[in-house]
Amino acid sequence: MLNRVVLVGRLTKDPDLRYTPNGVAVANFTIAVNRPFSNQQGNREADFINCVVWRRPAENLANFMKKGSLIGVDGRVQTRTFEGQDGKTVFVTEIVADSVQFLESKGAQGRGQDNSGGFQQDRNQNQYQPNQNQNQNQNQNQDDPFRNNGEPIDISDDDLPF
Repeated sequence: MLNRVVLVGRLTKDPDLRYTPNGVAVANFTIAVNRPFSNQQGNREADFINCVVWRRPAENLANFMKKGSLIGVDGRVQTRTFEGQDGKTVFVTEIVADSVQFLESKGAQGRGQDNSGGFQQDRNQNQYQPNQNQNQNQNQNQDDPFRNNGEPIDISDDDLPF
């Protein structure tokens, strides 16, 4: 069976970052995703999709993205129920994000520009830790593809995945 969702849209408000009693970060957010067709009046409509992301990617989303930011979400659909304050059962359908990609730079936010080199955070991968010791940084610098500060990188066609 397959339950996979890939979305690209803009945050409708700043992500809501909270922590569980055990200290695990969780961020709830909603993205507006344009529909691929126009309505009878010729206007494009959007769907507003509730999402949740956990742990370090949740903190990164809350720290670096804000209302209007263009993001990509890769995850799965999940439904759950709980009893509301009025005693009625509440049904919730949301996207549980496995990864969130930042699709534009901070300077481009709100201008509709796309930064194709999006920054990806994945809860199943190790995250870069900026407070590593000097020797590790020197060793990593040798393998760092961004060490040329934006200069072109000489890469063989054999190294490309496509």
